[in-house]
Amino acid sequence: METFATSRHDRAMEELLTVSAVARRLGVAPATLRTWAHRYGLGPSEHQAGHHRRYGAEDLAKLTVMRRLITAGVTPAEAAKAAKSHKGKINIEKIISNCRDCDDVIDAIYRAAQSLDRVLIEKLIRKEIEENGVISAWQDVMVPVLVAIGLAWQESGSGIEVEHTLSEIIKRILRDEIADVKKPINPRPVLLASVGEELHSLPIHALAAALAERSIETHFLGSRTPLEALCGMVTRSAPPAIFLWAQLKQNGDPKFFKEIPTIRPAPRIILGGPGWDRKKCGSVAFADDLLVACEEITRAIGA
Repeated sequence: METFATSRHDRAMEELLTVSAVARRLGVAPATLRTWAHRYGLGPSEHQAGHHRRYGAEDLAKLTVMRRLITAGVTPAEAAKAAKSHKGKINIEKIISNCRDCDDVIDAIYRAAQSLDRVLIEKLIRKEIEENGVISAWQDVMVPVLVAIGLAWQESGSGIEVEHTLSEIIKRILRDEIADVKKPINPRPVLLASVGEELHSLPIHALAAALAERSIETHFLGSRTPLEALCGMVTRSAPPAIFLWAQLKQNGDPKFFKEIPTIRPAPRIILGGPGWDRKKCGSVAFADDLLVACEEITRAIGA
């Protein structure tokens, strides 16, 4: 009797959601939920006299499984079958196992980003890094997804929140990779910075994480690094290599490597990004992708 009473009390206290509220949480249209309810029987189970039927916590869990399975490439019919039998905790690892190749992962992250599904995005990207390493995950998955999200925003004029959310998730994941360097092979950290007013810093987050996989420690100055800060770090830390990123042309000023203090031994300068004029910067090395940047820096530290 006590168990039955407690169960009824818990259900009475449970938050019951409208179609619109559930649609917002899942990142789908209300019409999609109605279709799932009509076609697959995944509708709201709670009913109060005189009110529309409402979705409870168990309904929401099943619909979350449904949406995530579809995001991972499962057909709606198969996703509905799995969702209807779902009980307990959502097993995201099992869901993302449906992504069998690089294109599947890209599509799944793109759809998860559109739904603002932070948990699924993180699981997909972390799994890709764990299985294939930072360089492959960055160049083969993260960059294509970011490009696709950016193009969608440009074409539609909406969805800037999707790009910002995805960028911040990627930054957090890459920072976790950077923190894993326990015994660096370089006695002095490599210096990484986005110079001038450059706000784009994701590429140097990726570089720092890729270098961390090689046990190479870095000093990460991030975006909008002024010449004064760069000079101060060069003087104080004597880095064996300096990587400077400029996405925009107005930030690719040669002063950022020509006017830094002279130290011995001289650091190797590597430039990355489309903002640099190669004719004006012919005396330094260029890295056209993440792998080249890592190789240049690895050689600079003598590894």
